[in-house]
Amino acid sequence: MDDERLAYLALTQVPGMGAVRLKTLLTAFPTALGAHSAPFKFLCTLPGFSRAMATALKATPLEVGRRVVEEAGRLGAGILIPEDESYPADLRHIADPPPVLFTIGDQMLFLRPAVAIVGSRDHSSYGAVVCRSLAGAAAGAGVTVVSGMARGLDAVAQTAALEAGGATIGVLGNGLGVVYPAANRTLYERVARDGLLVTEFPPGERPHAGSFPRRNRLISGLSRVTVVVEAAAGSGALITADFALEQGREVMAVPGNITSAVSVGTNRLLRDGATPVLEPSDLLEHFSGLPSSGLTLPVVSNASRSLPPELSPEERALADLFQERSLHPDELSTQLNRSVGEVLGLLCGLEIAGVIEQGPGRMFRRV
Repeated sequence: MDDERLAYLALTQVPGMGAVRLKTLLTAFPTALGAHSAPFKFLCTLPGFSRAMATALKATPLEVGRRVVEEAGRLGAGILIPEDESYPADLRHIADPPPVLFTIGDQMLFLRPAVAIVGSRDHSSYGAVVCRSLAGAAAGAGVTVVSGMARGLDAVAQTAALEAGGATIGVLGNGLGVVYPAANRTLYERVARDGLLVTEFPPGERPHAGSFPRRNRLISGLSRVTVVVEAAAGSGALITADFALEQGREVMAVPGNITSAVSVGTNRLLRDGATPVLEPSDLLEHFSGLPSSGLTLPVVSNASRSLPPELSPEERALADLFQERSLHPDELSTQLNRSVGEVLGLLCGLEIAGVIEQGPGRMFRRV
């Protein structure tokens, strides 16, 4: 890695060096190396640079950047900065884009449409059922599920996405190599293998009080829609919803029992204008017209050519299976050798398009 990139990484690790100060610095100097070696007195003249900030910068040697690279390499992690092509485009335009990202897993997931599904750590059984349903349907439809790897509904959503054969991005409030909470170690390892872990904190950094709100802005920033399943008053999930609104993203909420403490936040979101989620299709309609989800289904026959043109190849192939009889998702799952979650996601898309309808006993038929 060249010295310019090492200097940039060293600058990102200066205490208090956020995106705004870094932009100020790199506007004043043409290169990160130049900014790193700038005279102390000149640094003090820059907007936002107090003597303490200038001192912190001068006390951060280039070797700090090298250590970050070495530790990331030891973990098998990737490092992305805004000028890299693989840096997620959705994060470039938020108010406080991360100056650096550390990743383990499939960076191609940054290119896919995504939904944030978040909720309470101390959730109800109702919340867990709804969360699994929404995450499974989204993943089955080819939408990446983004969440915060926290105990509770975050873990439920990300596990459901993987079990549906889909993808998930886990946004950490700490550095790679640190599993927090420890109970989520299995999920951490699974997302690292089958999805994508991402954080702006350097490898090995422990979580602290301020790290979780910073994580939450990335959860919403990576997502087209943020869904809050359950949230008590003052919940971190509500912070994620606030960031989504600031970023101009859609916020949805699941209605809950008005006597339940974990539904206070979601019901208030609905009162204040959030879109209600009553079934998975309410969520999936925000992702209509998606490109192929990557699922492999049977070749589409001539009989399906009269279907609506906006359907994906997977939806057209599934619709072709409905002849003169109704079919249950379990039967379709067996025929296609796909999870029920994947099948339900596609069925939701066909329902929205008016191709099929659901009858008693969860039996679906062509309209």
